[in-house]
This record gives sequence, structure tokens and C-alpha cells, in this order.
Amino acid sequence: MRTYSQGMRQRLALAQAMLGLPDLLILDEPTNGLDPPQIREMREVMIRYAAAGRTVIVSSHLLSEVEQSCTHLVVMDRGQLVQAGPVHEIIGSGDTLLVGTVTPVDEPVAEKIAALPGIASAVRTDEGLLVRLDADGTAPRLIAELVRLEVPVASVGPHRRLEDAFLTLIGGSA
Repeated sequence: MRTYSQGMRQRLALAQAMLGLPDLLILDEPTNGLDPPQIREMREVMIRYAAAGRTVIVSSHLLSEVEQSCTHLVVMDRGQLVQAGPVHEIIGSGDTLLVGTVTPVDEPVAEKIAALPGIASAVRTDEGLLVRLDADGTAPRLIAELVRLEVPVASVGPHRRLEDAFLTLIGGSA
């Protein structure tokens, strides 16, 4: 084994941990030392293992991997529990919404939206609009205003990555 690469040793350790198909699998930084194809393979193995009714606990600092492979998470800061729950709930509690539109939004319309009460900013993107709500803003009120302005809305949803949510939760900048 000494001559194996870090990635090969990592995959061998996972195979060893899975021997006997334990109901609980605890992995610490399972993608450490893996190249992108191996990371994808590791993610798929963990997802399939959990889909068979087993529990996989992953400890990782690679939040994009956690976001793609986990259904629930526990956020810890300096050994203290900060928040726990489904990944989509923790990510979805941000103040930025992605408004998907059927057709691109013109700059004057984006400016009108940015000037609405409850809106901190509105920026055009390839998908539609990225709207940041201020303290008084709500998604339902935004949607009503978009309909009033005849914006061709296809979807409205949170626009935040797990990294942003994590930094907000632990008091870092997001």
C-alpha cells in the first residue's frame, strides 16, 4: 500500500470501511486526495450506499461536495452546534432570490425592480434576475410586483450556496 497514490489509498479505505455493509458509515474528508472523476465516483458511491437505507455521516470542509451529496447537515463552530436540518432548508433561508424568466429582462425593468420597496438590489443574469431583499422584503411581495410589471417569471427560488449559509451561520462574511 505504501506505493499507492493518496487517491488509491482513500478509495481502498472506503472499500475497507464498507466491508460487511455496516448500517452506519462515518467518513472524514472522503474526497481528500482524489481527482475530479474520482470525487464524482466517491459522491455516487456514498449516495447509493445511503439510498440502500444506511446512514452515511461525512465530515468535510468541502462544502460544495457536502451540498451535492448530503440530505441533512449539522453546522458546528468551535465545537458548538449552530444549526442542524435538511440542506435545502439551511441554504434556502437567505435573502437572495434567483428569478428565472422566460425571456431576458431589459435593464430599465431591472432598474424598476431594484427601486421597489423591500428590494435592496436587482441584477440581470443569464437566467433572469438576481434579487436581494432588504429587511422589509418578502418573496410573495416580490412575485406580486413582478406580475404587476409583466415580467415573464418562470421560477423563483433561493440563490445561495452552502458556503454562504455556513459563513452567515458562524458569523463570517457572506
